[in-house]
Amino acid sequence: MLRPVTSVSMAAPTLSTISGLHHGASPLLRARTSSTMCACMPSLAHRKVARELVAEAEARLLPSAVPADVLEFRNSTGTAVGMLDVRRGVPASSIDFMLYSSLHCKVPNGAIDITSVLISLNALSDAPHFLMEFIQGSPSSMVVILDLLPRKDLALHPEYIVKYYENTGLDKQRENIEELPQTRPYRSPSLFVRSACSPTALSVTIDCGHGGESTLEEIVSSHLASAVKEVLQIWLHSCAGQTSEMEDAEREIMVRRDQAVRLKSIEVDLTANLPKMFGPDVSSHVIAEIRKAFG
Repeated sequence: MLRPVTSVSMAAPTLSTISGLHHGASPLLRARTSSTMCACMPSLAHRKVARELVAEAEARLLPSAVPADVLEFRNSTGTAVGMLDVRRGVPASSIDFMLYSSLHCKVPNGAIDITSVLISLNALSDAPHFLMEFIQGSPSSMVVILDLLPRKDLALHPEYIVKYYENTGLDKQRENIEELPQTRPYRSPSLFVRSACSPTALSVTIDCGHGGESTLEEIVSSHLASAVKEVLQIWLHSCAGQTSEMEDAEREIMVRRDQAVRLKSIEVDLTANLPKMFGPDVSSHVIAEIRKAFG
């Protein structure tokens, strides 16, 4: 079973999971496809969910902002292929950027497939960022992380919990998935990752057992797709279109927090792990584009 060492949750879509390729996981998923890439990147139910999610948010985003060799990349041996897209929010939007990534990596026991979508807000709003990450380490099992990542200390700002998590009914989506008999809680080994998530975060392993490929596909296509769509709609309605009145000092603290989380993701997860899969040249080019997005 795949066990990502960290989850790109807070900063960059799941590049963290790469750190345990032997346990499983790391991020980066699709933008545009080519016939060559499609031949290597399997068509999986969770990728369809991600495509539909991005399509829902597309009206609020500008066209792709990355070069062709980052939209599609691979290692020299052909055992790992990746796709990465970065799109900025439309002018005057509270959306800073969307990072949409995909990775398919062959490992001795099979393959790891990861789909990640992070939609990050800018300093016009204190609303949470949106994160979705699917990490599939076998045909019948996967890790799911779905959350609105808080940008304030929740203990110091209980009204933030009420506004973005309690009044929106987010916890219902977590409950709906956790009630499925094939799910069990997933806990990242990284305390930093856990500290960055909200109280309503969906973080589960879905394990359908030997021969359970069709069951997993059904769960992803129905239950999980429905939960993702509902959480995205809540986020688009309650977070993405909002601006927030803040004191300058409060806004500065929030921006520093965002930057600290992003730097942690890049320095610990990306810099350490992408070269292991794609080599120094390709990985440095991809990381440079992510740094641009993170600012």
